[in-house]
Amino acid sequence: MEKENVVGRIHSFESLGAVDGPGIRFVVFMQGCNLKCKYCQNRDTWDINNGNNYTVKEVIEKIMRYKNYIVASNGGVTLSGGEPLLQQDFLIALFQELKKQNISTCIDTSGMFPITEKIKQIIDLTDVFLVDIKSINDETCKWLTGFSNKLELEFIKHLNEKNKRIWIRQVLIPGITDKEEDLVKLKDFLASIKVEKFEFLPYHDLGKYKWEKLGVNYELKDVRVANNDDIKRAKEILKLK
Repeated sequence: MEKENVVGRIHSFESLGAVDGPGIRFVVFMQGCNLKCKYCQNRDTWDINNGNNYTVKEVIEKIMRYKNYIVASNGGVTLSGGEPLLQQDFLIALFQELKKQNISTCIDTSGMFPITEKIKQIIDLTDVFLVDIKSINDETCKWLTGFSNKLELEFIKHLNEKNKRIWIRQVLIPGITDKEEDLVKLKDFLASIKVEKFEFLPYHDLGKYKWEKLGVNYELKDVRVANNDDIKRAKEILKLK
């Protein structure tokens, strides 16, 4: 099959994203996710059978309409989701075409994947990684997402060894991911690698309506949203400005 005819399952697009990597980004939200994050804002992206099929050629045509804005801002294209690394053949084909156009590539991922040959190829094709550390505490991570954090931490370490640009984020959930001992452990982990940018994302429940619309129980409904004081305290523990 020609690369431009490789098909991906896509939830939606954002033409001028400003928070999904450097500069102005064209964001492709892939359909399907292997995690079960209790705070997920995009619950409707989990089922790989939903969304719509697009070929690489069709996605490239959409991106090229905004190339001037993207290039002028030192931006690029970000694959988010859902979980982009579930659709590896599509990702490889798309990023190969973007490289031909000299457009920067970025992936927003959980990193909860073993380092296979295809993953190595994807890493080579990707300029920037946005990785969410769900929780540095493995038991909390299992409860929060259904999976251990071991793969994602190894994934980040591998990116570091490859000298990739790494942005790391963590959702700060009061009473769950903001325990002092865990934040100290997170601080030590971040000190062991080269991170271009780290930020706390304050937990909010704005995506709760998507769960309710799907008839699914939102387990964190009794958890308060994070406020400025929560973020300030966490930053102080990590010694962030």
